[in-house]
Amino acid sequence: MHHRKIQNTSVSLTELGFGASVIGNLYRVTPVDDATASVDAAWEAGLRYFDTAPHYGLGLSERRLGAALRGRPRDEYVISSKVGRLLVPNEDPRGVDSEGFVVRDDLRRQWDFSRDGVLRSIEGTLERTGLDRLDIVYLHDPDNHWRQGAEEAMPTLAELRDQGVIGAIGAGMNQSAMLARFLRETAADVVMLAGRYTLLDQSALDDVLPAARELGKSVVAVGVFNSGLLSRDRPAQGMKYDYQDASPALVARAQAIAEVCEAHGTTLPAAAIAFPYTHPSIINVTLGMRTPEQVGRNVELHDQRVSDGLWDDLRAQGLIRSDVLAEHGGGRDMRCL
Repeated sequence: MHHRKIQNTSVSLTELGFGASVIGNLYRVTPVDDATASVDAAWEAGLRYFDTAPHYGLGLSERRLGAALRGRPRDEYVISSKVGRLLVPNEDPRGVDSEGFVVRDDLRRQWDFSRDGVLRSIEGTLERTGLDRLDIVYLHDPDNHWRQGAEEAMPTLAELRDQGVIGAIGAGMNQSAMLARFLRETAADVVMLAGRYTLLDQSALDDVLPAARELGKSVVAVGVFNSGLLSRDRPAQGMKYDYQDASPALVARAQAIAEVCEAHGTTLPAAAIAFPYTHPSIINVTLGMRTPEQVGRNVELHDQRVSDGLWDDLRAQGLIRSDVLAEHGGGRDMRCL
């Protein structure tokens, strides 16, 4: 699988990444054998970028991912984790985590973007994964912590990067405006953009993507299915959009996009994966993968050719913004250059 480099760093990512939140029992239990088999399937398919975080299953995702990668040549893959949510003992456990993961709540999350918090978080991640280093570290959802994130956490990560301890640093969020600030005002190399440059939401064109292009920095796209509405060939009522039930208007728009995709010989989910590559600053799409079957499907979707004519037709019909870049292209041919 083709690699793309995070600009101005030595870190290269495969174009498709393995998102490990789901193997931390997101929404439902994932048996450990399925988690291991999923990582194995991703490796066999050529994926070499794996993303996790302490938040995912109160450390379960990190433990499972580290165990599944153990024995693999360390220089052959890139792993990212995140800081900002320290895991500390839970003084008042209720039995099950309250933030979407089906795990015991013996630990709880504590927001902390201080220097000490960053160092403690990285130490905890290395202990849980069993790794000797992290390749990328992101600030995790610092929406309400701009000052501490920008003035303490990012300088701490920059020191570690400059010492060669970390390869690249950045922030990951569900909004794009503050990510643009991290690119413009801090030492961030890369940002993880969730759900804001998709077939249904191109708001990142207003801030973070122009900033990345102007400054020569990179973007990893996640949430490209917008919580599910773009994940099937034919969207239907009752599907999720950004974690909520999709409105009838959004379902109708997704259905209209699906019809244009079919006319171009492709599917809505394949186009959803290909779309972020219409912007030259986006170097990777990372997807959650719970089972080997999901890995196989995602790789197959990624490998489908999507013609640039699809984007032209979607622009012409007003289904995507007119300022989606036309000259860069999002088809398989471009992605393999």
